[in-house]
Amino acid sequence: MTEDPTPARTAVVLGGSHAGMLAAAALAPLAERVVVIERDVLPDGPEPRRGLPQARHAHMLWSGGVRALTELLPGATEALRAAGARRHPVTTDMVVMGARGWFRRWPESHHVILAGRDLLDATVRAQVLADERVELLDGTEVLGLEGTTGAVTGVRVRSRERDGDGVRDGDGVRVVRAGLVVDATGRGSRASRWLTELGLPEVERREVDAGLAYASRLYLAPEQARSGYPIVNVQPDPRDARPGRAGFLLPIEDGRWIVTLNGTRGGEPSADAGDFVRFAREELRHPIIGELLERAEPLTDVSYTRATLNRRHFYERMPRWPENFAVLGDALAAFNPLYGHGLAVAAQSAALLRDVVRRYGWGAAGLARRVQRAVARPAGAAWDLAIGQDVFYPGATEGGPTARDRVLSAYVGRLMLTATGNGRIARRVTDVTSLERGAAVLLTPSVLLAAARGPLKPALSGPPLTADERKRAGLE
Repeated sequence: MTEDPTPARTAVVLGGSHAGMLAAAALAPLAERVVVIERDVLPDGPEPRRGLPQARHAHMLWSGGVRALTELLPGATEALRAAGARRHPVTTDMVVMGARGWFRRWPESHHVILAGRDLLDATVRAQVLADERVELLDGTEVLGLEGTTGAVTGVRVRSRERDGDGVRDGDGVRVVRAGLVVDATGRGSRASRWLTELGLPEVERREVDAGLAYASRLYLAPEQARSGYPIVNVQPDPRDARPGRAGFLLPIEDGRWIVTLNGTRGGEPSADAGDFVRFAREELRHPIIGELLERAEPLTDVSYTRATLNRRHFYERMPRWPENFAVLGDALAAFNPLYGHGLAVAAQSAALLRDVVRRYGWGAAGLARRVQRAVARPAGAAWDLAIGQDVFYPGATEGGPTARDRVLSAYVGRLMLTATGNGRIARRVTDVTSLERGAAVLLTPSVLLAAARGPLKPALSGPPLTADERKRAGLE
């Protein structure tokens, strides 16, 4: 085993995807050297890679994450839009059927950035790696942590040799020393095992699995609908005691729509391309997505996954935490992708990582624990939003929803009903779902009173597409 030199102000980031690259951007101004270690060989542009299968499904970056992204990488939003990403105002360009009916299209409150995941990652990656302080060590597997229960001092890695058939494990194992190690390896993180190998106790963990299966497909939109088309989303109603089925259509770069259909246990979509439109038309609560797809051109086969459970590691509650180690992104808390919060939480966590290190100083005693407690905040906010509905699906948890879950769900349901016909309450709801404000804004006296009164306008009878949008999509 060989060892790298031991510069005290070297940061090592594990994982070269969205969370890892933003963590590297956060640490670059504070460290002398940042090494990003990635198992895959990363492409030069927006190309698929083996270690990111979720890239074939729909993604969005809520404005709470956009704000953090632009703090870390000034000009990133402009670079994304120049590459083809779309900026969509919330709720103006959103056609959404919630559990309590269709939402009106109120004036803009927040926004989302829409793009294919490969485009998003490639654009961010290029900007991060343009910083000469950031070094990429791709095609490299992390085997474990170096250190003790008191402090992590580096990571053991093994290069993965490239040959004509792809990549295979090499023979050389070495240690990359660091003054700070950040795990951003995603859902497959082995941090909990690595910590027990150092002698630390098992971490508290919770899982809520709605049994959701995802089927996604790319389409070329009808020619007149290739720009300026709204998001279309049909959500389930957990009150109807049936499997939850949902679908959403996101306009992304190059005049394409990425469409994801999903269903919980007993209501899953098929991986069969021939059944994709039928499911959208007949199994969702409204056929609008299927009607739109009948007039669009499929560009890919169906991508299918069941890796959608909510999983949270409560590292911030550990009785002992080693110096020089932090976990963020999906490695800390992975959410049901239906809610679209993973990218935003990763960006907010990276910004907090920067803020904590900057405030307390590189190498300060207790710094890693402070980082871990800070990044738990955005992770916890998104966690509460995700499990607030998922916990009600059969089999999601061993004991089912608690009394607290039921009370909160009843109130949120009343808020959602009110938001269908009250623009002020719709804005308060999107304050929270955009991750720009905490859930406390939904408990102010004025919001409680509005929820008690209910919607101010009557329910809509159908999707609020304009006549022009229907015409451009070929619906009339």
